Amino acid sequence: MLERISDKITDVVRQISGKAHISEKNIQDAIAEIKLALLEADVSLRVVRRFVNRTTEEALGEKVLRSVAPGQQFVKIVHEKLVQLLGDSRQELRLKGPDTLSVILLLGLQGSGKTTTAAKLAVSLQKAGRKPILVAADLVRPAAVEQLSILAGQGGIAIYKEAEKDPVRVVTRALKTASRQQYDTAIIDTSGRLQIDSAMMKEIQAVKKAASADEILLVADAMTGQSAVDIAKAFDEQLDLTGVILSKFDSDARGGAALSVKSITGKPIKFIGIGEKLDDLEPFYPERIATRILGMGDVVSLVEKAQSAIDAREAEQLQEKIARASFTLEDYLDQFRRMRKMGSLQSLIELIPGARGAVDESRIDEGEMTREEAIILSMTRAERLNHRIIGPSRRKRIARGSGTAVYDVNKLLKKFDKARLMMKKMTRNKKTQAAFLSQFGQGA
Repeated sequence: MLERISDKITDVVRQISGKAHISEKNIQDAIAEIKLALLEADVSLRVVRRFVNRTTEEALGEKVLRSVAPGQQFVKIVHEKLVQLLGDSRQELRLKGPDTLSVILLLGLQGSGKTTTAAKLAVSLQKAGRKPILVAADLVRPAAVEQLSILAGQGGIAIYKEAEKDPVRVVTRALKTASRQQYDTAIIDTSGRLQIDSAMMKEIQAVKKAASADEILLVADAMTGQSAVDIAKAFDEQLDLTGVILSKFDSDARGGAALSVKSITGKPIKFIGIGEKLDDLEPFYPERIATRILGMGDVVSLVEKAQSAIDAREAEQLQEKIARASFTLEDYLDQFRRMRKMGSLQSLIELIPGARGAVDESRIDEGEMTREEAIILSMTRAERLNHRIIGPSRRKRIARGSGTAVYDVNKLLKKFDKARLMMKKMTRNKKTQAAFLSQFGQGA
């Protein structure tokens, strides 16, 4: 996500941050490059001008030019201005306590990912300890109710639906049912259209009145760039939004919507969709996104992903196995699955400070992990627990079972032996740990 703008701004930052002395011309040239990067990212011209004026005014002050580390001071200012642009700080959902029903109204055009986002938001709230129920009030798009039902089933979320064609009646009865059955959060999926029209707005205004919503959130497709901001502005004027959820943020290489929506509408981005799975909805943290744009990684998000995928007790047990050299292919397979829970390797690299640009992403083969997983799954449990028993005939059988070649099986076993040895050394030697991490950072 945000690859294009991140690459350009990271290059500018890298050039100026290492300089012991910088001049007004250095700063003006750097800001001109950042301005171009923002415009290419489809950021609103008004927002770009505001950003450039504020950054220039502060960066040309004596505090920077006469600083001991002027390059670093300049980077700090750019980071602060990006954070302001994105919304200053994380904006939580304004929900009532668990004993009172809170209502979230989701709006959006067709194709924005509104229905999927409704299910993702419900899953996220359920993980946070709330008891959500989905309300199927999109009665215009064919199969919208069915889609929401399927997603609710996949996420283990309750859903209210009926054959009624009047969304106001559906919502009214749904909220009564939710209160009676002691749900604490109702998420209403409303009707969308291919474009904004008076009929849609009239219908949503009626639903809004009936729902008395605590949150009115627009789901906007981040890939549409500046159009997403225009749509947000139009919805806000009619319905007074409380926030925005940017869907398909993982596919948004430019970043124009994220960098413009708060400045133009005054409404915060509360969540971003980062994939197709129901777990792929993240809270929006302006400071973390700004840090990623500047190529500084995002250690906090990386740790949070690791904590959600790895239990502390299991991590200790794994470390003991590594130290005793009893780490097996069964454990190796388990780590594959935990890695996949955390996201793609490319998305994880974005979170590691200094890794973006240092690691050759063209050498990262996600397909290799899939092949290795297929090979391990083609082994018997005895073979996974003791790979030493895998002789030539077993290797041929495993290759046939996994749809790979004996060469691939041999390659995996050699890689596994090497990894075991390296991990055992790392548990005993801090210098080896540092050398290993340094090697990764250099993309070796």
